[in-house]
Amino acid sequence: SMPKVKKSTKKSASSTKAAGSSLFEKKPRNFGIGGDVRVKEDVGRFVKWPKYVRLQRQKRVLCTRLKVPPAIHQFTQTMDQGSARELFRLLDKYRPETKQDKRARIRAAAESKAKDESGSTGPKPTVIKYGLKHVTTLIEQRKAKLVVIAHDVEPIEVVVFLPALCRKMDIPFCFVKGKARLGTVVHKKTATCLAFTAVKGADQSAFAKLVDSVRTNFNDRSEILQRTWGGGIMGAKTQHRLAEMAKAKAREITLN
Repeated sequence: SMPKVKKSTKKSASSTKAAGSSLFEKKPRNFGIGGDVRVKEDVGRFVKWPKYVRLQRQKRVLCTRLKVPPAIHQFTQTMDQGSARELFRLLDKYRPETKQDKRARIRAAAESKAKDESGSTGPKPTVIKYGLKHVTTLIEQRKAKLVVIAHDVEPIEVVVFLPALCRKMDIPFCFVKGKARLGTVVHKKTATCLAFTAVKGADQSAFAKLVDSVRTNFNDRSEILQRTWGGGIMGAKTQHRLAEMAKAKAREITLN
């Protein structure tokens, strides 16, 4: 007798699908070793950043969270973009000479002196002054016409007294971003502050307009700047939690 053939118990694909099910089969991906390729995404949160990067980020968060006294918070009130553009356009005209220019000038002065014993070295060049000690002395002697202070000096205690000194001596001052940009003006890596002592006749009107703008935005607003605290802004999670707590308290009050 012929052996009995077992009937297949496999159901057709159409019968297994329930009515109303999706036409697309679920194919979960496996991101293990040798599996599917991971989607490109920002992995910045998982990177172990250098210590200086972590410190500057933590400092920024702390300055946002903690209460910042007015003497330090005023450095964040920097000059607007249009006025800063005019200021740096004027600063570029009065950049101090480089080492090469100075060497050439001294050589030319020495040659002219060798030819003519009574030869004069010429008028003193009009340039901006830099260096914290030098600028402080110019402010105390009331020789500075306009003082420009960087907003990101580290440590801030180095220049925290300059605004008060400028107010006392009635000298216009302003805060700009940042110390590296000021440094490029004077051929240095960074500069804490710069000072105008004089300008040429052709730039008098532009300089006068700039000084009026600086006085209006900084010197005349000294009362506001000296009383406005900074920081005290919590994170998104904390703000959400506090908002929920406030809603719950308001709900309790209405029920009672």
